[in-house]
Amino acid sequence: MNNVVGQEVLRVLIIDDEEGIRNSLSDVIRDEGWVTEIAASGEEGIEKFRDGFFDLVFLDIWLPGIDGLATLHQLKDLHKGIPVVIMSGHGTIETAVKATKIGALDFLEKPLSLQRIVDVLEAVKKAKYQAPAYLISPPPSLVGESEIMRNIMQQVSLVGPRSSWVFVTGENGTGKEVVAKNIHYQSKRRDKPLIAVNCAAIPEDLIENELFGHVKGAFSHAFQDKKGKFELAQHGTLFLDEIGDMSLKTQAKILRILQEQAFERLGDTETINIDVRVIAATNKDLIKEIAAGKFREDLFFRLNVIPIHLPPVRERRGDVPLLVRCFLKENAKIMGEAEKDIEPEAMNLLELYPWPGNVREIKNLIERLYIMCPNHLISIKDLPPHILSGSSIIEEVSPSDSAKATLKEARSDFERAFILSALKENDFNISKTADALGLERSSLHKKIKLYNFEIKDLKA
Repeated sequence: MNNVVGQEVLRVLIIDDEEGIRNSLSDVIRDEGWVTEIAASGEEGIEKFRDGFFDLVFLDIWLPGIDGLATLHQLKDLHKGIPVVIMSGHGTIETAVKATKIGALDFLEKPLSLQRIVDVLEAVKKAKYQAPAYLISPPPSLVGESEIMRNIMQQVSLVGPRSSWVFVTGENGTGKEVVAKNIHYQSKRRDKPLIAVNCAAIPEDLIENELFGHVKGAFSHAFQDKKGKFELAQHGTLFLDEIGDMSLKTQAKILRILQEQAFERLGDTETINIDVRVIAATNKDLIKEIAAGKFREDLFFRLNVIPIHLPPVRERRGDVPLLVRCFLKENAKIMGEAEKDIEPEAMNLLELYPWPGNVREIKNLIERLYIMCPNHLISIKDLPPHILSGSSIIEEVSPSDSAKATLKEARSDFERAFILSALKENDFNISKTADALGLERSSLHKKIKLYNFEIKDLKA
């Protein structure tokens, strides 16, 4: 039996500290046509779960380190919809109830019943096959371990299961659409469409037709009825991306529809009632746009129910290595090749670079490096010139100096200038600067000593 949805092989993660259980369960599951991975502890299982997509998890309750229930909590935090089957040789009703409340799919007692295992596999496979195409795989994960990203992940997990409208702000490339997809995937509407509209990409004279649709004969070349985005998103989620670029005329019509939850197609008199969850996003400061008369205040407050702001990468530099490794894994999987690695010196430069294009720029660069770098290990010499030169923040290294310097000297000059700039921005406060740079205070003190900063007003 070949368990494939589209081109995707169904995969199971087995987390159990008993080698015999891991191997025998893996053999049974593989005989059913699934691919398996094994982990001997909750910590190892969570790490493997972060690194790859799984359709099902078999999880032992008694584990060294963090136990099965704590592991289940973390798995559900990472992916709320993942089916998890709890296994135990000392099963109690109390444990089963706790696991079910956390979100376990089933509870199996050891020794495991072959028929129960097969039944679980068939049930999960059946649910997967019957799912709409847009639910076959979960959306890309939000990546980061910085405090600000942890807060955003918590916000997404809290708002996702509700029906509240969400307003996502942030610079281009910070991942606003990824947030929208994660919110939809965690919601009760996940079996309905997520329809995205790029408000900045649709010409003004066409946007009403895109949003509301039309009936046959409504205008020239309207040869048949067409459903608009609102209607296509019925009972699902409508993602209005770059809504700050929408004209005032269209804003007024959108506001009316959002207030009345009803609209008419172009050329029609029949009212269509809608039930959609709205997630809006923009890279603009809408408060300033409102003051300038370019955005409706009433529409802003209608949309701004749950605000989520995504920070630029330069404000969470400590997450850069995670993002880089995430995209290295992604490219390896897409291209069917061994995963490449990156030397520490090159990673340090990537972490220091300000990334004006944010996460999207990192993703594009890693794809380019993955293709163009012939070696397994990506080194400094593989990085493009703009990464090596840093940014305009380097004010103390003149072109003539940098031309004469060795690569090691240039990197040292870049780091010195970067740290000095961060200190100035944070009023020479050591704690704030360390947080901004993603460093421990002790590490920052070592850097200050290393570069002989003559700063008299350092603050703890």
